[in-house]
Amino acid sequence: MRKKALKAAFPHTLPVMAGYLFLGLGFGILLESKGFSFIWAFFMSIIIYAGSMQYAAIDLLAGGAGYLYTAMMTLIIQIRHLFYGLSLIEKYKTAGKRKVLLIHELTDETYSLVCSCDPPEDVDPNLFYLFISMLDHSYWVIGCTAGALLGSMVHFNTNGIDFVMTALFIVIFTNQWLEQKDHRPALIGVICSAVCLVLFGPDRFIIPAMVSIALILTVFRKSLEKEDTKHADS
Repeated sequence: MRKKALKAAFPHTLPVMAGYLFLGLGFGILLESKGFSFIWAFFMSIIIYAGSMQYAAIDLLAGGAGYLYTAMMTLIIQIRHLFYGLSLIEKYKTAGKRKVLLIHELTDETYSLVCSCDPPEDVDPNLFYLFISMLDHSYWVIGCTAGALLGSMVHFNTNGIDFVMTALFIVIFTNQWLEQKDHRPALIGVICSAVCLVLFGPDRFIIPAMVSIALILTVFRKSLEKEDTKHADS
């Protein structure tokens, strides 16, 4: 049963593997360039397992950021996972003890696969989703660790590597913009970020920007949901 579930899940994770290996390499190389060994990359990729937060954590670690600021940054950057989890309550309700691991393994890409991929009729859905999640995580761990090892053996200019996550989110934003008919949520995000950047500066704008985006989206949630439903029915 497990072998069948693994065989069914693996092909769906191939696009994630391609992305995670290269993103992980970038993270590992950048982390090593700041003086942290591959051991840090290995355990950070297992325990934190959050691409955007791990990239942010490099500067937080190197700059000696305080615990409170680090906790706030983590909460704000990863708070979207709260909404992911709420939408998967029904799908994971029969997962039993596996639920804890499924929650930890949840990322943007894994969430996308879990929502869009249906297991074959003869495969246990919980095992299918578990193997998708575990395979994705293994790709990330391998990529991060390999990047740190490579960085320790081959020294080169790392300028620009930290832009890899920015580039990824630009691609995701562009794709969402093209696929969605209602651009108001995206515009709210852009405007709030730009205003907070001007008001608070490049080093302090992230938290107020994310808070303001969350507040505005909450206030206008019903209106946005009605518009989304209208587009879905048309």
